Amino acid sequence: MEHYDARIDSYIAKSASFAQPILEHIRRVVHHASPLITETVKWGMPFFEYKGPVCMMAAFKQHCAFGFWKASRLSDLKGLLKGSDEEASAGSFGRVASLADLPPNEDLIGFVHQMIAINEKGIKEVKKPTAPKAELAAPADFETLLNGDTVAKENFEKFSPSGKREYLEWFAEAKSDATREKRIQTALEWIAEGKTRHWKYK
Repeated sequence: MEHYDARIDSYIAKSASFAQPILEHIRRVVHHASPLITETVKWGMPFFEYKGPVCMMAAFKQHCAFGFWKASRLSDLKGLLKGSDEEASAGSFGRVASLADLPPNEDLIGFVHQMIAINEKGIKEVKKPTAPKAELAAPADFETLLNGDTVAKENFEKFSPSGKREYLEWFAEAKSDATREKRIQTALEWIAEGKTRHWKYK
């Protein structure tokens, strides 16, 4: 992969005039940090990589963003990292409207070096625990029909919790009673045959 990507030249050239010196500065500092860094474009944004994403930058109407891919893994003794879940578009340092909004070059270079070491070791980002989905009650009419079909009831009880939920969500998403009733009838036929909700795609 090339160290410099012409698409990033175009990205910077098309950015707002206030953003161009910021993006050029970030690009220069990241490459100065290590000759191992390569460039690419992902999701329409310039990315800097070494054995995986290191950092990325983006220009918006009134601010730029500069962020590290695994920011939660970085040692930040000076408390420079400001990115938050609520303001993901602001990257790791908040909204950058001028060069003064960026940390000193030596700190940015330190973060790049840390990320290179993290990627070298194959360390993954910390996964945030997902909140368990609330229990979804089966509609009374579905339960009545299910209880009247021994085979379907036995098969349904064998399904995994997610397998059962797929059917219950399908019923709940129906826009009309007629659609809901039709889905329940179809579901009972499929369940009696031991089929999961998305059996056609498996």
